Amino acid sequence: MSAEINNSVRRQELLKNLIERLHAGEDFEAVKADFAQEFDGVGADEIANVEKALIDQGEVTVAEVQKLCDVHAALFEGSVADIHADKDKTREEGHPSWLLKEENRAIENLFSQRIDKHVEAAQAGESGALNLLAEDLELLWQIDKHYSKKENLWFPIMERYGITAPPKVMWGVDDEIRSAIKALRATLQNLLEKGSPSAKEVEPFFQKMQAAKEQIMEMISKEENILIPMVSEVFFLTDWRQIREGTAEIGYCLLDEQPSWADEADSLATPEKAITSDGVVHLPTGSFSAQTLTHVLNSLPIDITFVDANDEVAYFSQANERIFARTTAIIGRNVSNCHPPASVHVVENIVNDFKSGAKDDAEFYLHLGDKYVYIRYFAVRDEQGTYLGTLEVTQNIAPIQKISGEKRLMD
Repeated sequence: MSAEINNSVRRQELLKNLIERLHAGEDFEAVKADFAQEFDGVGADEIANVEKALIDQGEVTVAEVQKLCDVHAALFEGSVADIHADKDKTREEGHPSWLLKEENRAIENLFSQRIDKHVEAAQAGESGALNLLAEDLELLWQIDKHYSKKENLWFPIMERYGITAPPKVMWGVDDEIRSAIKALRATLQNLLEKGSPSAKEVEPFFQKMQAAKEQIMEMISKEENILIPMVSEVFFLTDWRQIREGTAEIGYCLLDEQPSWADEADSLATPEKAITSDGVVHLPTGSFSAQTLTHVLNSLPIDITFVDANDEVAYFSQANERIFARTTAIIGRNVSNCHPPASVHVVENIVNDFKSGAKDDAEFYLHLGDKYVYIRYFAVRDEQGTYLGTLEVTQNIAPIQKISGEKRLMD
């Protein structure tokens, strides 16, 4: 046993050293050669442990690891050992890992069957090709759902098992891809508004399209060669069930049909309700049955999320008109892990100000399509001023802004 432990520690140190050498700017081929010499195969979980150790020890930041992410993928691709083949669920139709790969095939097909052909046609000056590309990019934006499933369903469970660095790194790259697609759509819209843009004006768009494609394909490689093998080592049946139950809430990417997955013991237990012994929730100004209280909160024209004093998500409402996706996988998740690396510091500052008493509220407002989203944060305290948590309230105020005049009850 001690020999196995020592070997595991040695392998981790060797992997860590390889990544540090890459970080220091050493020649990639030299590092790759040493890797091939030292390792016959490496478990995906060891990659996670290396990145986590580097970040936790303060030797590199998440952003630095994110910059190296493509290099890591190239280094490890094809070397991730299939240690437990029976854990590979990617062949089980409807299984979350099968669905992830199916959506990847659909993304690849979108490029090969439409985008690549329309880019070639547009470069040849064919009329209408740019308009077809605009339709293609609208379809490509469905990749947001693909990434959202990882971020809201897979990542919270990974964090429970101590796999924290890879989700942060991958989320950051996901956001880079989202930004690239948004920029492409905006650029193409400007070109179309010009009527007949010149080849010189269009060429930068094609270059950025190619760069985005390469980044998307690299992410597909990471998902299938690193992410799936990594989680297959640690996820249990109940974890996959939870992902399955939250999938429909977020939606699907480029798939017309979504086959269901029935596991070998498909009997989902109904969660126990946190209610008082007499079945009634008693409050200072009244009382509800747990069922009624749930429907009351869900009937409010706002999204509510409560983060407790330990910075863990404790509750969220399920209003009919949702603005941001929420799944039960986030319950118990640290609030810092619920936000992209680029903006997490803002949330942490708000929570810290609430805890210290420096602030009692904060607000943001932004346009999301036809919605004007108003996000407010409130410090929740008891009668003695003790901090109990943070309440997030999100509302689409676009319809409210259109209100004018008066409408009385008798009207």
